[in-house]
Amino acid sequence: MDESKTAKPSEKTLELLREKGALKESLIQERLKEGRARCGVCQRMCVISPGATGYCKTVVNIEGVLYTTIYGVISSAAADPIEKKPVFHYKPGSLCYSVGSLGCSFRCVFCQNWQIAYADGLSADSICRYGVTAEALISTAQRTGCTGVAWTYNEPAIWLNYTLDCAKLAKEAGLYTVYVTNGSATEAHLDIIAPYLDVYRVDIKSMSDEFYRKLIKLPSSKGIREVAVRARNKGMHIECVTNVIPGWNDSESNLRETARWIADNLGDAVPWHVTRFYPYAKLADVPPTPLSVLERAVRIGREEGLKFVYLGNVVTAEGENTYCPTCGELMIKRIGFESRIVGVTQEGRCRYDGTDLGIVM
Repeated sequence: MDESKTAKPSEKTLELLREKGALKESLIQERLKEGRARCGVCQRMCVISPGATGYCKTVVNIEGVLYTTIYGVISSAAADPIEKKPVFHYKPGSLCYSVGSLGCSFRCVFCQNWQIAYADGLSADSICRYGVTAEALISTAQRTGCTGVAWTYNEPAIWLNYTLDCAKLAKEAGLYTVYVTNGSATEAHLDIIAPYLDVYRVDIKSMSDEFYRKLIKLPSSKGIREVAVRARNKGMHIECVTNVIPGWNDSESNLRETARWIADNLGDAVPWHVTRFYPYAKLADVPPTPLSVLERAVRIGREEGLKFVYLGNVVTAEGENTYCPTCGELMIKRIGFESRIVGVTQEGRCRYDGTDLGIVM
């Protein structure tokens, strides 16, 4: 639980956010004594004093009531291949309208999107579009030929008011929905969004709490795994990503424990994407992940029972292809973010031997 100690925003700032439609009463909060309130949207569970903001810089306490400051605030948007999330076993080859806002529940020192993830959600940022209604978002997704919507680029766990409204309309319009997440949503958050969320693409960065404490400023990673299991139990399609950072989470024991946990708790058919780290932000002195380390991670994943392990952020001849775990035949050929369906039936099975691949076509 974080006790916020941030500076108070000015009335002028709050009024500007109201005018832009960005200020909405938070969906999950607990009123406390002396005007304080506890935010229940992400696992930090910030206790926020009157006039202060939460750790994510996107929740403000106004006279004892918590408000999100990023409703309809879009910093980034693109019609992306679903493979870019990366999601390989759900609607392969489809386009997904991907949007992000400002702020994050984490402070990863290696963040690739730190410009928006570290941003202050109280600043009417010039890089953002404001007042993007849920109706407008879904309309744009359809107009750009997308069959799904993803909340990504920054962390959707802090954006519940907006993701919920958009997800409801997306389902009415026949579009699939995706969270590309660090896994920090609370159980209450997940329960609210679950009826309208199809895909939960979650980072399992390490099995070590020390990794999370030192590189992310999060005391424990236990809740991330618990909520991932909850998402699976609610019927969401799950895929996991581990960005392999030399010297931090690339040991054989950590990779083996990660793969074993995914297989035992989420299922042996859940895809595990092991991706190459590139020097960035405060880890600019750490070299890129050697290909040999990534190939070792793939081998370890398979030894621990995972049927589908993929190489990411690196070009290889076969590292992103899907093969049938039973007969070994090529199922999906991937080059860059393009997918060519070769051996998968419309029921998500191998067309040669009938193996259920767990792929949603």
